[in-house]
Amino acid sequence: MTDGIEWPGATGLGEPAPLDPATAPLPAYGSASLADLLPTLVAGQGVPGFTAAIGELTPADRNCVFLIDGLGWEQIKAHPDEAPFLASLLGTSLGGTGRPLTAGFPSTTATSLASVGTGTVPGAHGLLGYTVRDPATGALMNQLRWKPWTQPRVWQPHPTVFEAAHAAGVHTAQVSSPAFESTPLTQVALSGGTFRGKLAGEDRVDLAAEQLAAGDRSLVYTYYSEVDSKGHRFGIDSDAWRGQVMYVDQLARRLAENLPPRSALYVTADHGMIDIPFDEESRIDFDEDWALRAGVALLGGEGRARHVYAVPGAAADVLAVWRDVLGEQFWVASRDEAIAAGWFGPAGAVEERTYGRIGDVVAAARDDVVVTASEREPRESAMVGMHGSMTPVEQLVPLLEVRS
Repeated sequence: MTDGIEWPGATGLGEPAPLDPATAPLPAYGSASLADLLPTLVAGQGVPGFTAAIGELTPADRNCVFLIDGLGWEQIKAHPDEAPFLASLLGTSLGGTGRPLTAGFPSTTATSLASVGTGTVPGAHGLLGYTVRDPATGALMNQLRWKPWTQPRVWQPHPTVFEAAHAAGVHTAQVSSPAFESTPLTQVALSGGTFRGKLAGEDRVDLAAEQLAAGDRSLVYTYYSEVDSKGHRFGIDSDAWRGQVMYVDQLARRLAENLPPRSALYVTADHGMIDIPFDEESRIDFDEDWALRAGVALLGGEGRARHVYAVPGAAADVLAVWRDVLGEQFWVASRDEAIAAGWFGPAGAVEERTYGRIGDVVAAARDDVVVTASEREPRESAMVGMHGSMTPVEQLVPLLEVRS
């Protein structure tokens, strides 16, 4: 049990876990994951085809989701001075009514935003990491930057919850940076209704409140990215990161204080974050480790959640070597083992079109360690703050509620 979420397969997160992939602490798909949030909200608004998977959420006519990139549940708990308003909304033991959700695996932005927007698990929507192999071309596809280009609705054909809500007569809007209005990720994960772009954080939350009041039934999504950016660059133990947490705490309070009647605000995130030391024990460099490179055609994912694509015929050997080299620091699984263990969703969730995007070998960090790639991924390898795996600090995200 972790902050009210029972993680199937978890066998003591503080204990050395066996290498069996089934011992990884699974996201709470179907009851308390990001993929369950919007379906629960629109079910309460009477949108057909959805059920309320998350219990104890009272339906509201007007729902606003404020997603703060990178600000996980554990980070809010650890920084009540920087985030006094958000911390006041935490669980009952801390005087609030909030609860954690699980992000899903991998716990990374592209995956989580697709889970939020489509209401489906990663194995279904197919945005299965920071970079994955495109089975049609054999090339790595960066799903955050959408490079190389591929048709968005071919890559991710599921309709969004916003589209369904809009079709059912709910006033639906996304309020975010103007730069995100026409991106492929927005198209496949967050489209439906109207997009309103604002640069300044205060303008953004004010517009979100206005859009919430624009319909008798409303669904509004707004987003803030700089907590994540500062965490990657400087770490979550930095003044730059703390400053952003203080600022977004004020934004959340401002939005909460301006909710129109019959509204509910839900503050959440796409993942948490962990700082990784710059030493050889904590950062295993794929580009300098001949054993990890042997038999590998492509290295995908990110430091704490790797998709490893083997040359033909080498998958079993690559799996054995990665397990041997990474020992008990990572959960290391074959593609089929990871699917069977439920990493990407419950049984049957992984679709035929997404199956080949998953690595022949999948490695998820358990300890405070990453597999970097200094030559292939110099920018990513230089980051201080990391995320992607299934540990509580990365996986648990807030669901903090304010009602007007």
